[in-house]
This record gives sequence, structure tokens and C-alpha cells, in this order.
Amino acid sequence: MKGFFKVQTPDQLFLKLDRFKPLAPEEVPLEESLHRVLAEDIVSPTHLPQFARSTVDGFALKAKDTYGASEKNPAIFKVIGEISMGRISELALRDSEAVKIATGGMVPEGADAVQMVEYIEWVDSHAIHVFKTLSPLENVIQAGEDIKGGEVVLRKGSFLRPQEVGLLAGIGKTPIRVFLKPEVGIISSGDEIVPVEQEPSAGEVRDINRHTIVSMAKEAGGVPIFLGIAKDRFSDLKEKIGQGLKESDMVVITGGSSVGTLDLVGEVLQSFPKTEILGHGLSIRPGKPTLLADVDGKPFLGLPGHPVSAMVIFHLFGRPILKILSGLSGETASGMRWKARAARNIPSVAGREDYVRVKLEEKDGILWAHPVFGKSGAISHLVHADGLIRIGIDEEGLEEGEEGEVIFL
Repeated sequence: MKGFFKVQTPDQLFLKLDRFKPLAPEEVPLEESLHRVLAEDIVSPTHLPQFARSTVDGFALKAKDTYGASEKNPAIFKVIGEISMGRISELALRDSEAVKIATGGMVPEGADAVQMVEYIEWVDSHAIHVFKTLSPLENVIQAGEDIKGGEVVLRKGSFLRPQEVGLLAGIGKTPIRVFLKPEVGIISSGDEIVPVEQEPSAGEVRDINRHTIVSMAKEAGGVPIFLGIAKDRFSDLKEKIGQGLKESDMVVITGGSSVGTLDLVGEVLQSFPKTEILGHGLSIRPGKPTLLADVDGKPFLGLPGHPVSAMVIFHLFGRPILKILSGLSGETASGMRWKARAARNIPSVAGREDYVRVKLEEKDGILWAHPVFGKSGAISHLVHADGLIRIGIDEEGLEEGEEGEVIFL
């Protein structure tokens, strides 16, 4: 099998992710569109706002009539009415006339500015003094100033945050065409693995990976489907992997991809048509026994059995794959990375890419990374970490004060 036993760098394997494509689109109501990815460009059918609106509580008037106004020399205006919220104004202002208006109210014909209430004083029930000069369009948002009708306001592939959902609401767009959320078949493997509710016997361990990977798949926008614990037998592995390939868009297995069981997992994958091993074995710590395959267009990701290694590799590869399936570009799918300085010397070994757990601290505007050392099977160490600092494949560690790239967990 091409790629089997050939150790690759993480960058080499990451470049192969672009073969996977977004899932089919579907339509969802606007209220269900949060954290989905647009499957089409959105063109606004209308101006936003649809009419000139006041951005403050005050009085609509003509800016030119306020020129020269001050506390010692106020301009006087005749108040000819009030504009009710949600109503079309039929008033038309002439020179030195004003209309009371609330924030969001429709600016009447003839007015081109709004004076805030803080800068007026009532003379009597029909007149006000204005103490401040205004510029044209001050405190006014014009029709189409936010969005113009016919404008492309969001592009295909946009991730919908609350502000994008608000924009869609503002232009009356519903339903929304988005990419399907990827379903992820998750398998735990190993003769020693037992469900968490079961008291393990000597030599057995509870299934930590099921719950961490299911949680991470949810965080990445996937719909996890746990397919059970597979024993280290060809028939059991094939049954569960086959079920995952049939019922989901991606299959993830934890354990079973170490050297000891590599041949067995490889044989199982070879038994499915159109299988290509993209890589097995990474020059990375933790997570060297990582497997990535393309099975008839569906991604298959084999994670190490150690919980911390499994989480690190899923973060580096599983999460981006799910983002790609969800409709995000590969660049966006890789996630945000920041720079931080090593708070102490962090050793490493050249020839592999190292991801060290770190606790982050901001001090005087600088982000410092304190290493959290521990073996790959110790889940408690990851609980105390905020992120992973990357040490390059050609580096022998980071010296105190040296800057490195951090992935937030």
C-alpha cells in the first residue's frame, strides 16, 4: 500500500487534505444557521437601511441652520411635530424647522442632520434653542449606507457567526443554503478497552478516547456517531469500519494504528474498494503512529491510542478535515495560531516536529508559554494546558525568551 510505513512530516501530510471536498448543500431556517458554512453567495435584495435613519435621540433639522450656533449664540428652531417609531413621516421641513425624533426613526424630507437632545433647550412648547453646529448627515445613516441592494454581502464558504446571522436577518434572507454538517463515525479499538461505566479489571482501561474525540468532533462542527469498541480482530474491525463508511462522512479510529496492529488495520482498509493510504507514520511527537487514508473519497483517520497523542493529532488533522467537509477552505480550516515566548528552555530532538503542552500567561503585553511536561498517556497534564507550542522539525528546542507558534486548545 502506497504510503504505508513511510514516515512523513506533518506539513507533507497536511498538503494531502485538499483532496477532500465539501459535502452537499442543504437549506436551513435562519435560526439554525449559526456556525454553519454558506454554500452560495448572498446578494442583498434591498438597501440596508431602507430609509435614512437617526442614530441618536434628538431633533431632525437642516444642518445649515445650525452654522454659528453656540451656547452664547444659540440657533432657534420651530418644532413642527414628532416622528413615531415605525411610521413613515409625511412631514417636510422648511428652514429653521425641527422635528423630534428617536434613535432609528425615519429622517423626514428636508432634514439632513439630527441634533442630540444634550445640545438643545426648550424655549416653549413649540420652539427650541440649539447650541451646537452640525455638519450635513451628522447623526444620520443614509439609505443603503450599510448595504446596497444588489451587493454581494457574504461569499460562499463564509462561516456564520452571530454577526453574519444578524446581517442575514437584516436583509430578510431565509432559508439559508449551507453545507451539510459532516457525520463522523468514531471507533475505539483494543482488547483492553472497556466502557467508562464498567470497572476495569487488571490490564484493562476505560475508554477515554471515545469521549475526548466525540467532544472534539462536536467542537469542530461535526456530528459524532460512536460505533463502539472494536476488538483487535479482522472481522470486528472490518464490521465497524464498514459501518462507519456506510453511515458517516468520515471515520476516526483510536488505537489500532501502532506498529503492533498496523498490518491488521492495513489489511482491513485494503479490503475496501478504492482505498488509498495517504500516510502512516509522522515525524511528530506526540502522535507518530498516525494513519490517514482516502476510502472512496471519504477520509479515514487512525489516531494513536494514548489519549493526549490522540487529541493532538485530531486537533492537527481531524479538525481541519471536518472543517473542509463543512465547506471551509483549507487555510481557514487549519485554525488560528499565535506567537508566544518560551518561559523557560524547552528541549526537543531535531528530525521530528514537537508539540509541547503549555500554560499561557500574558505579562506586559507579551504572551509567555510555560511548558507542561508529561508522558503522552497522562490526560491530567492536558487539562492544565492552554495550548501546544510547536518546535520545528530542524530545531533542537526553544531557548527561554525564544518565540514559537502556539495552537490554542
